Amino acid sequence: MHEPIRVRPRFFKAHGHGNDYLVFEQGDGPLLTPVQIRRICHPHRGPGADGLVVVESARMDAPAGLRMFNPDGREFERSGNGLRIAGVYLARAGRRGPEPFPVEVCGDEVWLDVSGPDADGLWDVSADMGRVEFPTGPPFLAAGRLGEGGAVSLRLSKPGGGQALVEVMPVSVGNPHAVAIRESWSRREVEHYGPLIAAHAAFPRGTNVQFAESAIGGRIAILIWERGVGATSASGTSACAAVAAAVKSGLVPGGRTTVLMEGGEMDVELGGDWSARLRGPVEEVCTGELTAAFLAGGSRERGGKSG
Repeated sequence: MHEPIRVRPRFFKAHGHGNDYLVFEQGDGPLLTPVQIRRICHPHRGPGADGLVVVESARMDAPAGLRMFNPDGREFERSGNGLRIAGVYLARAGRRGPEPFPVEVCGDEVWLDVSGPDADGLWDVSADMGRVEFPTGPPFLAAGRLGEGGAVSLRLSKPGGGQALVEVMPVSVGNPHAVAIRESWSRREVEHYGPLIAAHAAFPRGTNVQFAESAIGGRIAILIWERGVGATSASGTSACAAVAAAVKSGLVPGGRTTVLMEGGEMDVELGGDWSARLRGPVEEVCTGELTAAFLAGGSRERGGKSG
């Protein structure tokens, strides 16, 4: 999307229901090459995270610019939890006051409402994610792939052999999603179908995948396979996409829906114009600094793919 960016070596780490991000500030330190990003996000050889957020500008009189990177080294459009964690970083650092404030990500403005921390150390963070859309073609969906009812039919191998027809609904929350809804999904199916759908030719930029189970009483349960990450315990944009698909399919009426993920619950408020507001907790983990020796190791590493 953009050229590699240099950052200060200090970072802030937090998570939303186990979906964790490291926040860095733009600076004159290490260059975030794909190799360096993979090393930083590695759970054993680096600080470990589901992704990185870089704050480009944090002036009080202008929205902070944000860039986001997956653990595979690729830059991506946006993350609901990444946005909310960046909001906590800006608030705790005194960069923003108690009133809702905007940030910019991938050319879009997103408003955040951050309060906390409470007695348990949790922050309550909401993000106005903009209008959810249902792609009919590029860039998130290949031309000619959309079938009747707004679904895409994918012929995929079954976990135990043979083939299955899996229907997904393409959804955009500023980034691509494919929502598969049925009565229930097994972990084996998620781990088998997830990478096949995420990298399918029907989705030119790849896609995040939500395996949603039938909604009950204003609640919907999902399992998540995230593009560039794999299985994740929670995802903010995935929660928004799953609710939008469930509303479009007539499974829930709109308004506020609680999304149950492996890591915990988040609320999605979906307006009549398909605008989505995401709300959930953020927990701080730590602050730290990448050492000179670690950074030198990244510059010496060979054979890394450029992403």
